[in-house]
Order: sequence, then C-alpha cells, then structure tokens
Amino acid sequence: MRKSLEAVVLIFVVVSLVISTFPAWKTHAAELPSLADLVKRLKPSVVNISTTSVVKGGGSLFESPFGGGKQDPFEEFFKKFFGDVPQREFRQRGLGSGFILSEDGYIVTNNHVVEKANDIEVVLEDGERYKARVIGKDPKTDVALLKIGPKHRLPAAVLGDSDKLEIGDWVIAVGNPFGLGHTVTAGIVSAKGRSLGLGTYDDFIQTDAAINPGNSGGPLFNLQGQ
Repeated sequence: MRKSLEAVVLIFVVVSLVISTFPAWKTHAAELPSLADLVKRLKPSVVNISTTSVVKGGGSLFESPFGGGKQDPFEEFFKKFFGDVPQREFRQRGLGSGFILSEDGYIVTNNHVVEKANDIEVVLEDGERYKARVIGKDPKTDVALLKIGPKHRLPAAVLGDSDKLEIGDWVIAVGNPFGLGHTVTAGIVSAKGRSLGLGTYDDFIQTDAAINPGNSGGPLFNLQGQ
C-alpha cells in the first residue's frame, strides 16, 4: 500500500513539473524565427536553367527488321545499302537550377547541368527568358559559369565564407526546378570537410536540408542570406 502511495505521489510530482514548464515550451517555440522574409528576399537570385542536347543513337535510319547480328539473313544487305546513312539524332531536354552571381548576368550552376547542352536558357523568377553561353566550367568541382544579357540589373546572391560556417548552423537550400517555381528546404550543417573519394577537391559541406530533384546548381544559404 505504501509503495502504491509513493508511486502516485511521484506521478503527481512529474505531472506538476510538466504543467509548470509548459508555458516555457510555448515561449521557446514562439521564439523560433520564420524563414518567410528571408526566402522572399533570396528567391529572385535563384534561376531555372533549361538545356537542350542533341544525341545521336539508335543506329542508322534503316535497320534490319530482324534486329541484325550473325543470325540475321539481311544483315549484309542492310549494311551494303544503308550502312553509310547517318545515325538518327534525338533532342534531349534537361532542367536544373542556378543562382545569379552578379548584377550584369553572370550565373553559377553545376557543370553536369550544362556540360552536354547545345542550347541553354535561363528563366528568371519573373518569367524573363535569356539565352545563356558558357564562360567556363570545371568537371572536377562540378561548377560552371554562365552569362546572359539582362535588360536590367539582376538581384545577385552574396557569397559567404565557408570557413566561418559552423556545424549546427541553420541553412536553407533553394532551387528552381522543372519551371514550376521555387522549392525551399531547411536544415542544419551536419558536418564539414566531408571526403567521399569523388575527385581532387573532395571537401563537402554535409547538410540534412533535403535536396529536391532539379535542385542541381541551386545555392545553400545561411540565415544571413549568404
């Protein structure tokens, strides 16, 4: 009976403590800042990048209906008459993201977004479209620099100092994929200096902010908008 009474008293004490600290929880939650104003300020500097590539494949325009190979009785016939016909060309489209580096139209993206592109189009937040040319690209760091000729000054992103970034800092990833508008995710810096064995410059910032499909080339911002 005594043990049961002690258990009831203990439960009462715990519940009392929880109730007494609940207002503090509410106050702490209310102090968490909204990222809405920051996102509104940063979105115009993040662009959509649309690419078109010409890919040859599928063999010649005329192929044996039996699929070719040693067992195909018409293999030599089709090679003789149609072997020199050019291969078919296919136009492939790709989409990615990027960010404005300068007011006069320099744009940074990932190299793999544009490396095989024949045509590159940049779409700004307000829907303006510009043809872009590649100024430089580096497959080792997977970075490419593009240039467009804007009609007005563009809202450029500010580059931050990764050496000052701390593990545990809040960050947001912004992309502009698929021409559907912006996507924003938030998280923290999970680690710095990550080495994945992917190349010469293997020094990554690890974050738990989700990177959505089509976000390639999009920036990672700190809460100062850098």
